[in-house]
Amino acid sequence: MAKDKIQAIKGMADMLPEDTPYWDKFTQAVVEAAQEYGYMQIRTPILEQTRLFKRGIGEVTDIVEKEMYSFVDSLNGDELTMRPENTASVVRACIEHNLLYDAPRRLWYMGPMFRHERPQRGRLRQFHQFGLEALGFKGPDVDAEQLLLVKRVWDKLGIKNVWLELNCLGQFAERQVYRETLIKYFEAHKEILDEEAQRRLYTNPLRILDTKNPAMQELVENAPKLMDSLGEESKAFLKRLTDILEAEGIDYRINPRLVRGLDYYNLTVFEWVTDKLGAQSTVCGGGRYDPLIGMLGGKETPACGFAMGIERIIELMKEEGIAPSYKECSVYVAWSGEDSFLFALRTAEALRNKQISTILHSGSAKFANQMKRANASGADFAVIIGESETQEKMVSIKPLRENLKDYGQQLKMTVEQAVEYLAEQTR
Repeated sequence: MAKDKIQAIKGMADMLPEDTPYWDKFTQAVVEAAQEYGYMQIRTPILEQTRLFKRGIGEVTDIVEKEMYSFVDSLNGDELTMRPENTASVVRACIEHNLLYDAPRRLWYMGPMFRHERPQRGRLRQFHQFGLEALGFKGPDVDAEQLLLVKRVWDKLGIKNVWLELNCLGQFAERQVYRETLIKYFEAHKEILDEEAQRRLYTNPLRILDTKNPAMQELVENAPKLMDSLGEESKAFLKRLTDILEAEGIDYRINPRLVRGLDYYNLTVFEWVTDKLGAQSTVCGGGRYDPLIGMLGGKETPACGFAMGIERIIELMKEEGIAPSYKECSVYVAWSGEDSFLFALRTAEALRNKQISTILHSGSAKFANQMKRANASGADFAVIIGESETQEKMVSIKPLRENLKDYGQQLKMTVEQAVEYLAEQTR
């Protein structure tokens, strides 16, 4: 009787070898960009105390109320949560290890996050983010720096179909005035509000502005604008930021509906969006969160940051036809005859000693089949070792790709010469 197959948990996807080149290309681009701007890596645990996210994200949010993977540790009774985002964790680490005592910090991270959402294209329950946090900088120059960094990532990846949406949330007191104005406006049109909007009306009214319900779009479009509640300092902060962006040729659109429902967000808020991924249009989002470090027990410190959804960006790369080359190795070693195996093995090891990615054919097969396998592997070169090569202590090299020097020729040389030749050609 056949046994039931065990499958992955819904919304938690495998990364298959065919997708590895996309992940590698993305990783190279973001790490290069982070280093070019002086950001250093930080790694935080996947598990944190639940109260970190309740305090850092806010209890009256969809994430905390409905999406977090939380449980009680059966060994000691601790309330734990698999991180749904990483800003709170980075701030916790900075406070715990006193990282901000002598200087501001520019930090980057990359890793898995977890939210119990309805899985769909571009939205998984285990998903991965790359993000930056700049702590101790008042801005708006650092806000602009992060937006320039994101633009640099798009350029490195070759992504074209993204644009920047920007807004200013002002300071807490200004937002409180706006909040009351918004509540009065929506109360006057309560019959139009859907169930979700009515639930948020008195707890998180700003989040009503980003509703996707078509029946509420006209109501939201005519709602009072946050910009009208901002003071001169907040408006000047936004003006300075947009002046820098314009000077650097970064196009943007002010989106008055772009908000955050949490009290610790202030001033800058931004999203990079696309029209290529259906409903999941945001591929990068961030902003300024000056009050958060104080709220989590640290000294009041200005900060800003962003996070990118890696799976969404890879989907976008595929939509735009960006196809990183897929290859298992740079060199494929084919051999024939029992006497040739050890010579072939030593040749492969000599290549690997030069950091050349090398596959040594495993198992017996005709040379023709081995060469088919070499081509299928994506290797740039085949190293051929037959009985004559073994007797002569020589190897034959065959370039496999049309764009390579010496394509169409078969070169014969010593192992030492072959290693130097291939090290130069695969550099």
